[in-house]
Amino acid sequence: MLFQIVYVSSTRGLLSRAELQDLLHHSNASNARLGITGMLLYKDGNVMQVLEGEEKSVRTLFAKISLDPRHSGVLTLLEGPLPARNFSGWSMGFRDLQSPEARAIPGYSEFLNTPLTETLSPSQSQKLLSFFKAAR
Repeated sequence: MLFQIVYVSSTRGLLSRAELQDLLHHSNASNARLGITGMLLYKDGNVMQVLEGEEKSVRTLFAKISLDPRHSGVLTLLEGPLPARNFSGWSMGFRDLQSPEARAIPGYSEFLNTPLTETLSPSQSQKLLSFFKAAR
């Protein structure tokens, strides 16, 4: 059965484009090996990520991410069974929300500029991820 986790976190310091590209490169290779697909959104030190795949693999990767000292304030927004992959074929989709291209997308969301303590419903997080998936 497929499983997903959607979470937000803050990085300990801002990541440069080179650091983001390095993260994407390593995540692509690792996630492909693990059979995990998903998408990562990054803006000004804030991260939103969806991980999907076999439950054990997703939970193991999420536990590793949660313990990574580069993250703080890891908050799970949504987790549970998934009828089908939303990001099939993406070992890791990525969008840098700092880019002018992202800001120019109709309906651009400032969600990642809001404090992580605000309540976000599962449907809101799914809508946000679906929006960025479609805009890719």
